[in-house]
Amino acid sequence: MRRQKKLSSNTAKKNRSRGIKICIDLECNSVKFNATKLRSMLSQTCLRFGVESAQINLAIVDNPEIVKVNRKFLKSRKITDVISFDVSDEQDESFFDIIINAQLARKQAQKRQINPEAELALYALHGLLHNLGFDDISEDKAKKMHKTEDEILQEFGYGIVYNND
Repeated sequence: MRRQKKLSSNTAKKNRSRGIKICIDLECNSVKFNATKLRSMLSQTCLRFGVESAQINLAIVDNPEIVKVNRKFLKSRKITDVISFDVSDEQDESFFDIIINAQLARKQAQKRQINPEAELALYALHGLLHNLGFDDISEDKAKKMHKTEDEILQEFGYGIVYNND
């Protein structure tokens, strides 16, 4: 890990008491974001879907790094927005690794004329929802997932991000 943003003491106490621990590895600073707000959204989303104990490792990377991860684990050489892994074992606590492409978030936000922080939050939430059992392979499941994303993003002040076009 190159650089981590630390939890504020209040947020750390809240997350610890709820059993949701979030580590952010900031390897690319293409998008400025409020780490406390992002952590809160991810923690509350876990609780919303019944996950009371979790370790979430969030890596914020650039295009070359996400291509490395994509190639290594998914055998693809493409740039993508987010890759997530549920690496939970058979204990009570969930372990999620989420890799977000900040460079792509910035580019897509400019293209779609939205706030880059909101696009980054969408990627983090999308990865987490996959780990919580959501799927976007079929059209119906994708609609449900994207509706849920926009509801949560609105609740946390990011606005409607996915369906803003």
